Amino acid sequence: MYARRFQVDLLAGGERRPCPQEWLDQFAMRDFTGSARFDDTLPLADGLIEAGFRVDAGKFAHDFSAWLT
Repeated sequence: MYARRFQVDLLAGGERRPCPQEWLDQFAMRDFTGSARFDDTLPLADGLIEAGFRVDAGKFAHDFSAWLT
C-alpha cells in the first residue's frame, strides 16, 4: 500500500475514460520501460494507481503521456 493515489484518465475523441489497468501495469514495469523511476507504483484498477512519495505526479503524467504517443 502506498501513500497516494493517482487517477489516470485518457482523453480520446473528446471522450474521457479511465486508463486500462493493463496499460498502467505495462508502463510501471521496469523491464518494459527501462526506468526505475516508477518502481514505487502499484496499478489497482482501470484508471487508478497508488504511488509512493518518490514518484513525482507531474513527471509521471508527462512520461506516461509520451509513452502512449
